[in-house]
Amino acid sequence: GSILNVSVSDHDRSDSLLLSWDEPEGGARGYLLALSSLGSGTLLQNVSAGPNTTSFWFHGLTPGTRYKIEVTATLACMDTTSHTITAQTRPSPVHNLTLSSDGSRVSLRAAWAHGQGRRDSYSLALWHSHSQALLRNVSLLPAATTFLFEGLLAGSEYALKVTTLAGSSQASTSVHQWTAPSIPTQLRLSPASSTSLVASWADAAGAAWIHLELRNLLTQKVSTTLSARRGLTSYTFQHLHPGTQYWLGLSAIAGPHTVVGPNATAWTYPLSPGNVTLSSAEEQNSLEARWSIPGGQRDFYLVTLREGEDGIPTRNVSVSGDNDHITFHGLSPGQQYSVQVVVVAGPYRASAHSTAAWTEPRAPSGVSLSSQGSPHSLLASWEEATGEGYLLLLSLAEHPVKNSSLLRGVTSFTYEGLHPGTLYSFEVSTVAGPYTSSPRCISNWTYPLPLEQLSLSNGGHSTSLQASWRAASSGSTSGYTGTLRETKSQEQVRNVTVGSDWTNVTLENLVPGRQYTLEMAAMAGPYRSPVRSATDWTYPLAPAGVTLTNTRRPMGLSAFWDKAAGDVDQFHLQLYSKSHAAQRNTTVGPNTHNFTFLGLSPGTQYFLKVTVLAGPYRSSSHFATEWTYPLSLANVSVQPGRKPQELHVSWVESGGGRDHLVQLSVAESLSIIRNVSVPRGVSQLDLEGLVPGSRYRVEIISQAGPHRISSQTAIGYTVPLPPRSLSATPSSMARALAVHWEAAPGQRDGYLLSLLQEGSSAPPRNLEAGKDSVNVTVPQLEPGTCYLVRIWAVAGPYRSLPGNITGCTVPAAPTNLSLTNPGSSSELYTSWNKPPGRRDHYHVILYSLSTQSRIQVQTLNPDALNITWTHLEAGSKFAVQVTAVKGSLEASSINVTQWTYPLAPVNLTLGSPSASALVVSWAVVGGGAEGFAVDVGDAASGAPVGHTVLPGDARSHILRSLSPGTRYSVAVRATAGPFHASSPNLTHCTRECDALLA
Repeated sequence: GSILNVSVSDHDRSDSLLLSWDEPEGGARGYLLALSSLGSGTLLQNVSAGPNTTSFWFHGLTPGTRYKIEVTATLACMDTTSHTITAQTRPSPVHNLTLSSDGSRVSLRAAWAHGQGRRDSYSLALWHSHSQALLRNVSLLPAATTFLFEGLLAGSEYALKVTTLAGSSQASTSVHQWTAPSIPTQLRLSPASSTSLVASWADAAGAAWIHLELRNLLTQKVSTTLSARRGLTSYTFQHLHPGTQYWLGLSAIAGPHTVVGPNATAWTYPLSPGNVTLSSAEEQNSLEARWSIPGGQRDFYLVTLREGEDGIPTRNVSVSGDNDHITFHGLSPGQQYSVQVVVVAGPYRASAHSTAAWTEPRAPSGVSLSSQGSPHSLLASWEEATGEGYLLLLSLAEHPVKNSSLLRGVTSFTYEGLHPGTLYSFEVSTVAGPYTSSPRCISNWTYPLPLEQLSLSNGGHSTSLQASWRAASSGSTSGYTGTLRETKSQEQVRNVTVGSDWTNVTLENLVPGRQYTLEMAAMAGPYRSPVRSATDWTYPLAPAGVTLTNTRRPMGLSAFWDKAAGDVDQFHLQLYSKSHAAQRNTTVGPNTHNFTFLGLSPGTQYFLKVTVLAGPYRSSSHFATEWTYPLSLANVSVQPGRKPQELHVSWVESGGGRDHLVQLSVAESLSIIRNVSVPRGVSQLDLEGLVPGSRYRVEIISQAGPHRISSQTAIGYTVPLPPRSLSATPSSMARALAVHWEAAPGQRDGYLLSLLQEGSSAPPRNLEAGKDSVNVTVPQLEPGTCYLVRIWAVAGPYRSLPGNITGCTVPAAPTNLSLTNPGSSSELYTSWNKPPGRRDHYHVILYSLSTQSRIQVQTLNPDALNITWTHLEAGSKFAVQVTAVKGSLEASSINVTQWTYPLAPVNLTLGSPSASALVVSWAVVGGGAEGFAVDVGDAASGAPVGHTVLPGDARSHILRSLSPGTRYSVAVRATAGPFHASSPNLTHCTRECDALLA
């Protein structure tokens, strides 16, 4: 029997193999075991084993090597049985496997030493330790000893497994390593309060741990250390000292790697000082500031002294952080102050304010007391002193009259209701907070009262004036003194001095129309009362020789007059018209004796009065009168009337005049054909019964008093009548329309035609025709296109109503018409080029020339360019014609012809009626053919023997003069034009032979 269940195993050993087998039936006397290299066949071990042995260890083998093992069992009667098996030793794992970052954040390098023996390849598997995700799986050649893994995450742990492969066996070795961490960026340290700081950073994903160390820079002691897992980007440090500077250091940690990162410094906010006060110091004009020292640390205090209610800073002083007061010297007296104490710690500040305090004030300087010429008041004034306000006291003979209190900024005060001519005393002191200065004193008198109701009047006289007045109602006076002056020149005329009981005086021998001024005052003690004055004019004399003349200027009149004796202030000229409510008033100087009024209403009668003015007095002359010239009418317009036989004349009246005369003349002849009188106030006129389409001239004459003037001539047209019997037909000229019309009665300058193409956004085409034209041909139009034709009669700038009609051009005929056979016996293909212009449709007709009939008619859309004809008769000739249609207008192409392919003859038969003849017959399918061709050839040699052409109605043919007993090949072709179709060849022998199918 044979050896059963031979197997090999390595039992996880790389240098040994265990061979196992089952003993054959009947047993064995012994075994011979041979181990050889599988590749070279070299016998490596040859071992004998005794009976009852079923396994054997082969030691000292090379790892990863394939071996062949042959087991030979010695049976009874010296028979042998063998079994061969192959096996491979397990490969050795790699030695000295390392995985190093070399300081890299994104790569790891694997390195190893080869194990003993052989291997087929290496397999490298890289895992991310935290996520257990397989990142790389790489196969390498057996000679490889290094590999670089790139694109990894910074600060992450990775696991590498290197597997040695040999056949189906493998051996693995693993190692772990970290990539270097990346340093977080954008480290910031900022205060959140006086006892906390907030640290933040970015890009922290590249480190497994972030180590933070916070150090108090004042004490150089570490306040807090912290290690944070990956992903944390901020942390708040609590319970810190106010106003203290701290240093924060950051390190990135990943496995054995530690990288020192950025650092930052920041201050906590300082605390504000408490109980800030400002009070008087022992020295004059000095104030002392005090405060309570707050908790925490600080660099120093910044103390700011502010002045006034607006708190304007005047002093800035830095004080050491352990001080609690400061004194300010040399301050302004009577001024309000406050203090601000700012705690400074690094860039941060905390402040507190005091209440206001005052320095002692000084008395005002520059004190004065003046009457300002008033008998009942005194004005007290002084220079501004620093403080809150002032205390005022007015006394009469050491008896207080009035006490007053004023706010700062007021430097004067007026006492009213005092007695005229009385001596008063005045005192003023400065007040600042709780302080009041010593007073300043001064005295002065009130003024006496002036005289009352002083007047100066001429009483209607031209050479004298009378002055009068009344004594003051209170007070006393010793007399009156005054001066009379000419008001204009201020030249003194005379002095007047009278006793206290005088109340009037008359001044004689004065100049007429002249203004005089009298000034008088009452006297009392050392003072003179305020002067009272009165002014008046002597009465003026009236002017003489007043005239009003026309200056020949359209809107002007000139006035002239003579000056009378005496003075004149002005001449007042009053010009008016009875036809106008408004009047012209003007004033001229005393040396002017004429004046021209411009801008008057034309054609108007005016009246003039000249008045002499002297002060409030006047004397007037008699009236003078004259007419202004009328103006020619403006904006004379001549427009067509409501009918072609009418003209509408309008104008704008320029003012003045009595009536207008409208003159109408034919423009070419200048002869007046109408004279129409129109009253003033009418500004339009309709002229009827005129010739349509004619040119007229209009002139209007205006009258005012003895004066006349003409307007500018205006030209106008009557509207022409529209043309009649309008028609538009296709012209014999290609792509043109002939337009015809009849002239209407009347005149015209010409005609204007407009053609608008249907369905087009293009502007219309315009043409002009002479006034005697009754037709015009419009060329260069689009074929097969309809046009809206409009025609106007034109006279000057005016058109008649339009005449409208629509006309269409003849369409263009299709070109390059073709009729082709696509190789079919029942189809033909027709195509043509698209002609220019437009069309409504195509009319396509197919004729059968074989039957002389029209067999198909098709109507196609205007953009069609081809058509296929189907179900046609085979072997027939056809003709086609394409017609472009536009309305009732047509244009046809030329006719073209073509054949359909014929059908091959069928049912071909051959017979031999004699030794030298063959009879061929056939049948046709469909419409037949134009004709038939019978070809005969020697069947043996293939040489042609005969060719016969037959008409289309032939169905048989006798082939003569053939050789007896010879085999011939016969084919029948149906022909139609250039096309033909052949039957299959038949062979047949003349009489002596049997007919055979080819």
